Amino acid sequence: MLFKVFYQETKKRSPKRETTHSLYLELDTTDVRSGIIQAREIMRDHTDFHVEFIDAISDEQAEYEREAAHFSITTF
Repeated sequence: MLFKVFYQETKKRSPKRETTHSLYLELDTTDVRSGIIQAREIMRDHTDFHVEFIDAISDEQAEYEREAAHFSITTF
């Protein structure tokens, strides 16, 4: 299942929409809730980012996102 993680690069400043970044994680899960928990744990263990939101991506949305030049799946 594919998840889109919205984050700020630092926890030291208040989040601003203009500085929000995103990355994609592909996780071996079929349950959205457990996937979000797993994604949050991965981000906590491997980054110092401030995670704002994690969203499960549908197959249709994944196809749309894959067409973007900036699309890549992040692995840790």
